[in-house]
Amino acid sequence: MTERDLAPFLDFSAAELAARRDDITPIFLAFRDALSAGTIRAASPDGDGGWMVNGWVKRGILLGFRLGTLTDCSTDETFRFFDKTTYPIRRTDLADGVRIVPGGTTVRSGAFLAPGVVVMPPAYVNVSAFVGAGTMIDSHALVGSCAQIGERVHLSAAAQIGGVIEPVGARPVIVEDDALIGGNCGLYDGCRIGRRAVIAAGVILARGTAVYDLVHGQILRATADAPLEIPENAVVVPGSRPV
Repeated sequence: MTERDLAPFLDFSAAELAARRDDITPIFLAFRDALSAGTIRAASPDGDGGWMVNGWVKRGILLGFRLGTLTDCSTDETFRFFDKTTYPIRRTDLADGVRIVPGGTTVRSGAFLAPGVVVMPPAYVNVSAFVGAGTMIDSHALVGSCAQIGERVHLSAAAQIGGVIEPVGARPVIVEDDALIGGNCGLYDGCRIGRRAVIAAGVILARGTAVYDLVHGQILRATADAPLEIPENAVVVPGSRPV
């Protein structure tokens, strides 16, 4: 699946999508399967230590919402669910090597979970999230749309990892390999957590957050061109300073 396969349909109007639904649906399903397999990603390493946003992938995800129709996704009469036909719950098989503990977890189609991932209940992994091998997603944790989680990451209980589908050029939240995200943390607005960083319980990081670097005596902030970035090996704890 490449941008060329999907590009002819990305700017279709609602009427055009309705008229050509039968033609577009198989191509979209192949796109969604590639997301679920991790062969395409909303954002990926650029090879120079940075990350690049794959805008066409994010546009393809939005196409799925436009293409789908609302349907009854309920499995019984007790719990009722209604969602788009294009994004049902993701099927996970034993051969995937992912441990999903019983108790209310949902992984949406288009999300990638690598072998060795453990998901404790209840947790939610949204469409186009990428979760690397050996990562733990603890109870009440959220991995938002397009969020990129590295290998051997620990997302502690009630950690909230924001996504970002729109605008399509905006970078989603990125948590790199071996990072530890403490309980009740919130990571939003495309912030990037470097390798082996530790984010202590209760820390909230968003575009407007100022992080004081005690070692170097400087303040880390988002800029007009880049979201907030936490360096490798950093330890971030909640705190306050005089205005």
